[in-house]
Formats: sequence, C-alpha cells, structure tokens
Amino acid sequence: MLRLTELRLPLDHPTEALEHAICTRLDIGREALEHFSVFKRGHDARRRAAIVLVYTVDCAVRDEAAVLARYRQAHPRDSHVQIAPDMRWIAPVEDGAALAAQPGYRRPIVVGAGPCGFMAALILARMGLRPLLLERGKAVRERTVDTFALWRRSVLTPESNVQFGEGGAGTFSDGKLYSQVRDPRFLGRKVLEEFVKAGAPEDILTLAHPHIGTFRLVSMVEHIRSEIEAAGGEYRFQSRVEELLLEPGTRRVQGVRLANGDVVESGHVILAVGHSARDTFAMLNEQGVTMQAKPFSMGVRIEHPQSVIDTAQFGGAAGNTLLGAAEYRLVHHAANGRGVYSFCMCPGGTVVAATSEEGQVVTNGMSQYSRAERNANSGIVVELRPGEDYPDDPLAGVAFQRHWEKQAFVAGGGDYRAPAQRVGDFLAGRPSVSLGDVVPSYRPGVTPTDLATCLPDFVVEALREALPHFDRKLKGYTMDDAVMTGVETRTSSPLRIPRDDTGQSVNTPGLYPAGEGAGYAGGILSAGMDGIRMAEAVARALAGLPLAPL
Repeated sequence: MLRLTELRLPLDHPTEALEHAICTRLDIGREALEHFSVFKRGHDARRRAAIVLVYTVDCAVRDEAAVLARYRQAHPRDSHVQIAPDMRWIAPVEDGAALAAQPGYRRPIVVGAGPCGFMAALILARMGLRPLLLERGKAVRERTVDTFALWRRSVLTPESNVQFGEGGAGTFSDGKLYSQVRDPRFLGRKVLEEFVKAGAPEDILTLAHPHIGTFRLVSMVEHIRSEIEAAGGEYRFQSRVEELLLEPGTRRVQGVRLANGDVVESGHVILAVGHSARDTFAMLNEQGVTMQAKPFSMGVRIEHPQSVIDTAQFGGAAGNTLLGAAEYRLVHHAANGRGVYSFCMCPGGTVVAATSEEGQVVTNGMSQYSRAERNANSGIVVELRPGEDYPDDPLAGVAFQRHWEKQAFVAGGGDYRAPAQRVGDFLAGRPSVSLGDVVPSYRPGVTPTDLATCLPDFVVEALREALPHFDRKLKGYTMDDAVMTGVETRTSSPLRIPRDDTGQSVNTPGLYPAGEGAGYAGGILSAGMDGIRMAEAVARALAGLPLAPL
C-alpha cells in the first residue's frame, strides 16, 4: 500500500478527478490502480479566489515496488509518495485475564473519566486487567442535567459541571479531535478509530480538522463505558480521591482513600484528572508529590457572526458544504513581550459557563456537530509565566486563576452572569453600557461592563494591540459590535507533575500522572493518546515486562 500526500484539487472537482490525480502522480494507467481510500482531506484557503482541497490517500497498485522505485528515481527529493505506515496498535499484554486471576492481584486504578482516563481504562480492560475507574462527578446524563442547571438557572453543582463528570471537560466543548503533538505510533488514529466504534461519525477519520460536538460525545462516552464494563472494568461515580496511600519510606503507592472514607488498594494508579482538579493538586502537594509550575494563558472569549468569519476566510466560496463553517487560527507577538493567540476556536457554536467553584466565572467554547449556531467564538488569550506573573510555586497558578475568576464573578453581577464588552468599547478604553447587533451566546447571561477590571493590565494591553493586527488577517474582526466575554482562564493546567521514563511520578512510584491535568496533554485527542501510553506502562509493570519508551 502506498501513501500519497499533497494531492491538490479544485474545490468543485468531479469525483473521478482524484483517481486521475493518483494515476498522474504515480505515472500509471488506470488499470494499474487496484483501489484507493482517502486517509485525510483538508483545504487550503490562502487564496480565497482559488480554494483547493488537499488529499492524503492510500492506494494499492500493481507492481508496487517497481512503481515506487520508478517514482523515487524520477523525483529523488520528493517525499509525497511513501509506503503507507502500519498503524495497528498491539497490546503489550495479550492475556491479562490470567494475570488478573492470580491470588493477591490488585487491579489498577484510573482516577478521572475524561478522554485520558476512559481510554486508559478501555485499553486495560481489553487486556483483561479489570481496571477500576474512579470519577468524582456523575454519569454523563446526570451530569448534563447539572450543567444545564448552571446555564439556565445559575445553580452550580461543584462536583458535577462542565469540568467534572463522565467524559471530562471535552464533553461540553467543540469536540475537536486534532493535535500538533508528535505521533510516530499513530496513537491518535487509534483514539479516532475507538471513537468511531463508539458512535462518532466516520468522517473524523478523514477530515484534517475533525470534531464531534457535545450531543454525540455524550452517547459516545456511554458506549465506551459499556465496553469497559463488559470487558471486566468497573466505574464508580461520585468517588473523589481524597488521599494517596503511600508506603512509609519508599513512598510507593498502595492505594487511595475516597472522600466517603472507603479505601481501595492498588499498586498502580493512573492519575487522569483534568486541569481543574484544584483540590486534588492541593492534596498531592501536601503529600509531597513532586509538582512544578508551568506556563498557561488567560484572556476572553470573542464572538462574531459566523457569516463574517466565513466571508473573511472563504470569500465567494462561503457556505460551500465541503468547507463548512470557517475556522481561524491567529497569533500575534505583542510589544510587551507577550504572545497573544486564538484558542479553542468554535465555529457556529456558543460560549458556555465553565466554572467548577462557587463565586467564580469561567468561560469556554462549545459546538454541536453541525456547527450551525449564529456566532463563531474563540478564546483570545495571552501567555502567562511562572516566576514573573505569579510565584514559581506549583499551586500559585491556581491562586492566580481563582483571583481573576472571582473578579469576573463580581463584574458580572454576582450571579454567574459573565462580564462582557463590545470590541469597539474595549479598544477605546471605555466600559460598555449596552450591546449591539452581535447577541452574546453565554448563559445564564452577560453584564455589559469594562473587562479591564477582571484581567491583568498586561493582558489588557496585549489584547488591545493584537486585535487590530487580527483584523488585517480577518476583515471585520474588530467590528464594533463583536462581543468579548470574560474570563477564559483554564486553557491548560497551571502545573505539571513530572514523570520518569516508566511513566511514574519521579518521587512516588506507582503513581502515573497522565493527561491534561498532569501537564501532558492539551485537548481530547492528545489526552486520549496519553491515556493509551499510561495503560501500556501499567500493563507492562503488572506483567513484569521490559519497559518501552513512552
């Protein structure tokens, strides 16, 4: 099988054009092409008047070796034709059930039922290792009811919300399934394939920027839970881990104590909590688990009519079903030394209330699979640095986040409404007293105000400089009535829990920090990939197998 990349065709090309492009690239007749499939499809809209689709395809041809040799001889410096890589995932332990049946076996624990946690549990369960998955929040259907209570009635449930519960923070998001992390083993493909098996649309396997959307994510994570349980795994909801049980002297993990007092023994604990598990971070710090402050970013959510973004990106091709709702990615290096960039851009979506603590306001973005809502929204955030913006202490970033989230709660009116400001007013340095044609999507509602009261001065300065630069790239970006809603603080974990080459905490053997909360992922796909890696590490440790690079 050969893999061909960078096959570029017009947006309106006929079906047979792709087949013709394959044969032309390989310099073969149609009879030599046995079959092909699209591996990825994206688009290049840098020239709005001539948007092209960009394909990666896998194809089988007669005399493959001869065709490839001839191509390489004719194009010695070209890498757009290669042998298609083997993307199969091979379990490090084939018969974990026999191991789990031995006397004294202590099953592995996975803490957190987000993408990292449920992928780790799925892999362990399939190997027969009977994992126990502990989730502080509720099952996804109950969690959805609690989340809607905040959005519709300003009622927050601290243990069941956008951040906590089955599916993790990714359930109430755009459901983006792409990542820029290195993936030589194609673990990302493995995650996507599992999602499709669980009910995700098949096009996530081929689109360059795939996404699922909240409603489909809900049923998908339920399906994965059913498979984990059918394979011998167990879920326990509303089971917050309150303490690690450590062996004196060695600090080796012996199990966990739950908030209800129950003790669960295990020598292998995958810690797959999200970036908002602040009380868990405090517990780990108190127990002496090595942690480090790391940079993160904060800013606002900005909303425009989706039609404005579509036209700015696609010109006359706006509305083409192959292109869908337009996305964007923006970066600016401000004069004060700060990077400003778009984050978690949600085409045709909504801005959502994402706090997990009382008396605080946090925003995030969400889309359904259709991306058909009126507004586009994105985080526009500014980078923060430990030791400069807050102390270089593991929990200092959390304290910094909390301070500004409380300021936003006050500025919004003290009832979980969010502070908002028209872009025109923000750039002019005046508070907003009303909003214009762009209707903010945040629920339970917004309060027009001055966002400078709930953001650090250097963030405000950097944002005011960056927005006009973004307008030069996307016409209409600084339209007066575009709405900024604050605050976006939970872009990533403010700390990292270092781990060694075996995947374990550098000073707490048996603890496997994983995913976004531990500082090793930045979204659904990368979190799922890290979950697979940690499941492999635990399986090897349980089976006494040689360790493999993570």
